Amino acid sequence: MKILIVGGGGREHAIAWKLSQSPAQPELYCAPGNGGIGEIAKLVAIKATDIDGVCTFAVENKIDLVVVAPDDPLVAGMVDALEAKGIRAFGPSAAAARIEGSKVFSKELMKKYGIPTAKYETFSDPGAAIAYLEKSSYPTVIKAEGLALGKGVIIPQSFEEAKQAVQDIMEDKQFGDAGNRIVIEEFLTGREISVLAFTDGKTLLPMCSAQDHKRALDNDEGLNTGGMGAYSPSPIYDAAMERECMENIFLPTVEAMRKEGCPFKGVLYFGLMATKDGVKVIEYNARFGDPETQAVLPRLENDLLEIMDAIIDERLAETKLSFKTDAAACIIAASGGYPKDYKKGYPISGLENVEGAIVFHSGTAKEDGTFKTNGGRVLGVTAMGPTLREAVDKAYENVKKISFTDMHYRTDIGKHGVV
Repeated sequence: MKILIVGGGGREHAIAWKLSQSPAQPELYCAPGNGGIGEIAKLVAIKATDIDGVCTFAVENKIDLVVVAPDDPLVAGMVDALEAKGIRAFGPSAAAARIEGSKVFSKELMKKYGIPTAKYETFSDPGAAIAYLEKSSYPTVIKAEGLALGKGVIIPQSFEEAKQAVQDIMEDKQFGDAGNRIVIEEFLTGREISVLAFTDGKTLLPMCSAQDHKRALDNDEGLNTGGMGAYSPSPIYDAAMERECMENIFLPTVEAMRKEGCPFKGVLYFGLMATKDGVKVIEYNARFGDPETQAVLPRLENDLLEIMDAIIDERLAETKLSFKTDAAACIIAASGGYPKDYKKGYPISGLENVEGAIVFHSGTAKEDGTFKTNGGRVLGVTAMGPTLREAVDKAYENVKKISFTDMHYRTDIGKHGVV
């Protein structure tokens, strides 16, 4: 069996790693992949956003399944295009991927179907947005409507910061066309939780909970990034909270998408906030999260390929998920300067010294037998242990064995989860 994974980051490495363990022993390909993925899959020099290129390769090479992992190609309709060519594809349609691709769509969906979320207003005119912000309380939350590599959310502490954010997003086009419209939300306080869930459009099976760390620096300071680390499970996500989320958020979302004529099939990511007024949705993603996937998939005991097939065939109800009781922690080693400017091409040393941990490559290339940095987030080191403390300690113990010029990582991943 031949499987093509679309994407080239740490999430895709984790997916490839998990699929490589399937009893079906699939032959793996990855477009474009990275240095680490190249150790377990054949790399294909096609950009993740090249829909025609991916379709042509899949047809010509008789690929049995294409797993579309990143947000951009999903929102652009890669799954639709593959299915039109007769190729089995894992991931939501373009219509369903709007739940991530358009903040306005997702907020209006929640409002229409009574799914708890922050109060909000949408704006396409910068002047109107600034006038609204003059009367707002702070902090507040400003989101670019479209995809912005996980960086399109700004939390201004004052009107002056908010006004600058509107200018950066809507006038200076810091995130391109993603900032043509913005959503301004009330600032929610509480504890964040990430829950990934498998769904075939009818049945929804939540995975184990996780917690992401978006800010670049310790103590949740610095700029927003794609994620500097994650751990699983969240200590506050107990059985009662899971029931609350299933009844008020998870199942209502699946049902809302079905009623809107765009049933969601794939992995639905729920970014949640546990507030004093109950759990509320911060955001949806239309795919596996990164780096949450690197903390969640190592705990999954099922065959991931079987789950993907069940979702495509709409028979997920037959599946029972099982997760290891051990906790997992993933620490991201990033290039100095990330998420702003950074340099590439630095040799990475110490990978051979890692013990009792998995190294998922995010931004690497292999040249003449040597792994080199090739992105902002370079590596994700995941370790497991009977407790979160043990998992975190083991992950950091191994991160310290790895080095490259200007390597940067947060030293407090998992701090809020250790009890």
